Amino acid sequence: MLADTADTLSGWLRETLLPGWLARVYDPTRPGFVEMLEPGGAASGSDIRSTLVTARLTYVFSHAHLLGVPGALDAARHGMTFLWETCRRPDGRFCYRCRASGEVVDTRSDFYDLAFVLFSLGWFARASGDGLALARAEEVMGFIETQLAHPDGGFREDTLGTLPRRQNPHMHLLEACHALAEASGDRRWLARADTIVALMRRRMLDEATDSLGEFFGEDWSAWPEPRGLVREPGHHYEWTWLLYHHERLTHSASARIDARRLYGFAERHRDQGKTHPVINEIDPNGAVLNGAALLWPQTEYLKALVARIEFEGDEIATTRLDGHLRLMFDRFVDRKTGLWINQIDSAGQAIIEPVPVRVLYHLLLACAEIVRLRPETRLP
Repeated sequence: MLADTADTLSGWLRETLLPGWLARVYDPTRPGFVEMLEPGGAASGSDIRSTLVTARLTYVFSHAHLLGVPGALDAARHGMTFLWETCRRPDGRFCYRCRASGEVVDTRSDFYDLAFVLFSLGWFARASGDGLALARAEEVMGFIETQLAHPDGGFREDTLGTLPRRQNPHMHLLEACHALAEASGDRRWLARADTIVALMRRRMLDEATDSLGEFFGEDWSAWPEPRGLVREPGHHYEWTWLLYHHERLTHSASARIDARRLYGFAERHRDQGKTHPVINEIDPNGAVLNGAALLWPQTEYLKALVARIEFEGDEIATTRLDGHLRLMFDRFVDRKTGLWINQIDSAGQAIIEPVPVRVLYHLLLACAEIVRLRPETRLP
């Protein structure tokens, strides 16, 4: 094994990426975290805070602590305190957005956000050993199951009943259930995970193309075109990674079959568009709908490749992993600072815009998965 230095991906995580972002977004004297950076890396002056970003960064710093980053657990505790004492209202509901002062800006409770609250609680429990986090997770899941459950299966988008319904928050609830099962040893979380996988197979999967729809009506019918045609390759890769780990945790043979189908669809259309990165949107036949490329689908492709190597012994995935990791650093992520370009256009040119801090969740988890599988991986 190579030394854990800045020349390795592991060293870069511990010495550059995570300490740098800890300094940028966390101030123990200010509530919550900075949620957006200017293109040059300066913190946005906004005092808006959200349940989503607070939860994602609480996860990030919990994971960072487990990787040995000094000060990360204090930041995770800071996030958990803000999440539970400010984002969560006296009636037990989490608001969508508030100000650093605690003033509520948007009162709705959002399913996608709550999935990440659960995910952060699972990782915080692992990092801190705090059993209260697991009890809180049951409380949040109880709210989802009683207040957001939909008679046609799955959960509503939010407490307003917003449409269209989406697969995406269900996918992240699956991820949260896995994290909480591993943190607690409680198999109820795996039973919940089984239900979500079954829902995906029954309601979200297009059997004709092995593709995954994004937007749906109340009864899970396809949303009208053009949105109803959208297929996001990044989500196919994200589900691929989750389904292989669902098999690991539950011994579900059908989960592996589902993973292969979704990965196969994304790979069949892998080279569409003018850019080599994973593009944002295609239709069920692979025609390009949005040929730009965000950073996060690149990270999900890396995770899917790791899963294919780990669970299938896929030699093609092995050859692609190093190349796509290099592409991600060459086109999106600055090695020296850990800052990133969030999106490139269909011609491969960087789109200069503010940097959403929430994407750190994707970048950390992808790099950590590579390091877990191949600790010796060099920084490209």
